[in-house]
Amino acid sequence: MIKIGDISGWLKDELAGYEVNERFEDDTYFEGLNADDSEINILMGSRSFYEGWDSNRPNVINFINIGTGTDAKKFILQSVGRGVRIQPVRGKRKRLLALHNAVPREVDDTLFETIKDKVQPLETLFIFGTNRKALKTVIEHLDDEGGKGKEYQLSLFVNEEAKKHKLLIPVYRYAERPLAASRDMAKFSIENQDLALLQKYAEYVSDDRVMLALHETQPDRIAVLRQSAATPDVYYTRDGKRLGNASLLVNRILDYFDQVPQELDKLKPVENEIRHFEQVRVALEDITELQGKVNLVREYTDPTATEAGLDEQFARGEISKTEYKTGIKKLATMVHEQEFQYGGKRLKIRHAANHYYIPLMLTGEAERLDYIKHIVQEGSEVKFLNKLEAYLAKASNQFAKFDWWMFSKLDESLDDIYIPYYDPTSNRAAARFKPDFIFWLQKGNNYHIIFVDPKGVQNIGWTHKLEGYRRLFEDKGSTRTILHGKTVVHIDALLYTDTLSQVPADYRRYWFDSIEGMIPCLFKG
Repeated sequence: MIKIGDISGWLKDELAGYEVNERFEDDTYFEGLNADDSEINILMGSRSFYEGWDSNRPNVINFINIGTGTDAKKFILQSVGRGVRIQPVRGKRKRLLALHNAVPREVDDTLFETIKDKVQPLETLFIFGTNRKALKTVIEHLDDEGGKGKEYQLSLFVNEEAKKHKLLIPVYRYAERPLAASRDMAKFSIENQDLALLQKYAEYVSDDRVMLALHETQPDRIAVLRQSAATPDVYYTRDGKRLGNASLLVNRILDYFDQVPQELDKLKPVENEIRHFEQVRVALEDITELQGKVNLVREYTDPTATEAGLDEQFARGEISKTEYKTGIKKLATMVHEQEFQYGGKRLKIRHAANHYYIPLMLTGEAERLDYIKHIVQEGSEVKFLNKLEAYLAKASNQFAKFDWWMFSKLDESLDDIYIPYYDPTSNRAAARFKPDFIFWLQKGNNYHIIFVDPKGVQNIGWTHKLEGYRRLFEDKGSTRTILHGKTVVHIDALLYTDTLSQVPADYRRYWFDSIEGMIPCLFKG
């Protein structure tokens, strides 16, 4: 990934013939660096890389023509701080030896002995630079800076209510056949002029032996390539970017045909697939106040129901008068929401009764906090949660019709719940669509899993993500029925927008523009 200020001329001169994606969707793009399927191995460019990402992957940093001024020094120190992050075992950001020596041990003897001789280079940050003076200046200040910044890991808590229910998620496996042999493959994205170029190329290189020699592929792939050129509507959508190079175009199509897609394997209860709430990172000198407010909100329970329960216990003689009074007094101290302020910006700590973990931490709709990671601070997500809470306050809300329901925020970089889809930008058939939220609802024997993404119509690539959903979870335009024991499960994907009129008619049933319309969307044809 390359970030350059004035890039248009450089792209034209140096990357002619290559497909270039000149933008990314939002500031959370970097969070995908940690994903197992991330294809980004090199970050090149400017200072935009020292903010907005949290990854344990980089362990080689090369500073080119960096200066020694105040801004340059800050940039180097911040990027070095990101480079020293490690994670030898998933979810544990300490060096292997420290994990092994911990009491109790966090890494067993067998694993430690297996990898102890191999892990040291990966736990080491290698720094190179073209300006010796700049690097010397940084080294001189590293010790001074070491004691100034503190980072804490703040763990939130699984909601006791969530533990009472079976929260199912889909699990996938790779198909037995590549896309070239698949009957329900996603269509390759191609531009109209490139499609005409492909058809002329296939006609011009009419000898399959020549085609094989030119592209080093297999005979059956050549057969599919020719068939796709003859029946383009079956294989292609016309929304791709112009390449203008026949050889590059054919190689990309053949590479696409060789990929193996994912398909639904089974449903299983959530275990550790949602884990970002255990790894909230806080960069403050002291988190005592913040931790206290988190603990206070965690203790919140519905006052009316709790008081009624105390009344019944006292009436039955199960608790004493003193215990009853203590319980009533405790009710008076409970708070549904707390506010924490730092640097003039607010952090809300909210008890959401139906959320998978508690408390829920979120910013204002137009604010982003740089001292805390893995909370809700994307404007569209915060707005959605605020509207959801306001709707739930209504006695007649649609959620009350179900026997029970729960939901959870999903973190793109740390959680393992997704829908596989074909991403034409990266030409990957097993890219991962990670919606912002997952809902579970049950009424009788009918069980619903709903993926909800509130980023809006302007979010790039949503049509391809929905096509991935359709391929796996729909049959002839209707949601598939999946049996899990005796439970009838339906999996839906819904997108939230304020501008429903901009949604194409073919996709309208997946979109809602009010919380009131969210549940009815599940039952539209």
